[in-house]
Amino acid sequence: MIKAIIFDLDNTLLDFIKMKRFAVKAAITAMNEAGLNVDEEKAYQDILDLYVEKGWENQQVFDDYLNQTVGEVSNKILAAGIVAYRRAREATLLVYPNVNKTLIQLIKMGINLAVVSDAPSREAWMRLYYLNLHHVFDPVLTFDDTGVRKPSSKPFQMALEYLKVKPDEALMIGDWPERDVAGASQIGMKTIFARYGDTFGTVDSGANYDINDIYEVVGIIKELNDV
Repeated sequence: MIKAIIFDLDNTLLDFIKMKRFAVKAAITAMNEAGLNVDEEKAYQDILDLYVEKGWENQQVFDDYLNQTVGEVSNKILAAGIVAYRRAREATLLVYPNVNKTLIQLIKMGINLAVVSDAPSREAWMRLYYLNLHHVFDPVLTFDDTGVRKPSSKPFQMALEYLKVKPDEALMIGDWPERDVAGASQIGMKTIFARYGDTFGTVDSGANYDINDIYEVVGIIKELNDV
């Protein structure tokens, strides 16, 4: 009997990569308009490379880029980039199709919903508030809460303890097999691979279920709970 579902956040509930790419492009255009004068395609790739090197949550990425490119940080140019980035982020930070429909249906079915994310706590909560999902999940566990990143079993164990459910009474859904699927599987949870959010070209996820639309979760719960 499945009593709870633990969701990853980025690229599972919301299209994080699409938002990040759109926001970075907007920031580069704004910085050029403020006097930076760089090739926008090269700048875009350079900033993405910095994210890959230092982490997608790097809050100093534009400082790093300016230091790397022109040797100094102009606050005029930096401010233009940050403001444009934030405006674009708010405009493009959207849930995947059928997320709200799925969450409403799961709540009606009496399923408890939680989030386990490697994102910093503040950033995770900001995204949930932007999307008006802040009231849906309890608990919301982030790296700041657990001190470790997936695939460590600790975040999943903490979530299960909070939810007061056994591993075989919960499902984990995420887009990253090596972290979400592997981490939950090692403590006996069933897993769902969010193929619609995959950015790695995954062939074999190792999950119990692969889905192309989040609403398929409802059918999986009905099947497992014999509803």
